[in-house]
Amino acid sequence: MSEIGHLAPIDVGPVRIAEPVMLAPMSGISDLPFRRLVKRQGAGLVVSEMIASQALVRNSRKTLRMLSSCAEEFPMAVQLAGCEPTVMAEAARFNADRGAAIIDINMGCPVKKVVRGEAGSALMRDPALAGRIIAAVVAAVELPVTLKIRTGWDENSRNAPELARIAEDLGVRMVVVHGRTRQQMFSGSADWRFISQVKKAVTIPVIANGDVRSFDDARDILRQSGADGLMIGRGCYGKPWLPAHIGHFLRTGKRSAPPPLTEQRAILLEHFEAVLEHYGDDIGVRTARKHIGWYTKGLPGSAAFRAEVNGRADSATVRRLISDYFGRLLDRRAV
Repeated sequence: MSEIGHLAPIDVGPVRIAEPVMLAPMSGISDLPFRRLVKRQGAGLVVSEMIASQALVRNSRKTLRMLSSCAEEFPMAVQLAGCEPTVMAEAARFNADRGAAIIDINMGCPVKKVVRGEAGSALMRDPALAGRIIAAVVAAVELPVTLKIRTGWDENSRNAPELARIAEDLGVRMVVVHGRTRQQMFSGSADWRFISQVKKAVTIPVIANGDVRSFDDARDILRQSGADGLMIGRGCYGKPWLPAHIGHFLRTGKRSAPPPLTEQRAILLEHFEAVLEHYGDDIGVRTARKHIGWYTKGLPGSAAFRAEVNGRADSATVRRLISDYFGRLLDRRAV
């Protein structure tokens, strides 16, 4: 038995999430290679990068690539952003036809270019429009629909409980709450206790999100929020195994050590090859650099290694540099 008790599976309509420790949607991060890896490591649910519904309806090649999915990810949620109910509904139908298990509506993204378009967390300032979008998406698909929000626009308008009630009344099956306002962006600390107000406001499952990077964080966010599960974003950078390790901790109270270096090397190389396959060598090498940096952060000599990787553009050289770097670490530990 864990320190807080095992989380129960969550039923989101017909979709059962057996392990309610989930990967958050992250632009430029939660692409197909990363989602597949995190799911294979043991996360209960993975969510796509935020997809702009307008771009999707226009059939943007980049947007369609962001929607790539595979059976290994199931169940996978596709997250949509937009401010036009009819366009959001059309984008939801498109993803239902492509095999998504869940449609997630983004009303939490704080990024300026999204907010300027009256999408993302800007919708928390317009509950009437938010309601029309939710109603249109729910009516458009037979799939379960979920909602991602923040606590509010700013400290003077933390209306997440009210918006969650509207969403539940309109047929949303689960709400994810990031414990910051839009104006906080990613600064300061997430307010885990405020999420408990959302939990008290609705009967559907509530998932807590924000600043979960460790076992203690996972325990504390659940204790303070009373949530039914948790979602991890930036804490997974370079640690695709973290959701599974936290799930194990919540079941048993046992804190798993990071994988041994040999396994970390194998995971990184697997991720690297998947990125190359998904994007091609040129874009793939550039995309992989940030992940390589996160995997090796804090390891001996990692700064010099990252500098060398960042100066190389061919995949064969980067692959060799990864193998050689971990080989040196393993040789040092064997001495």
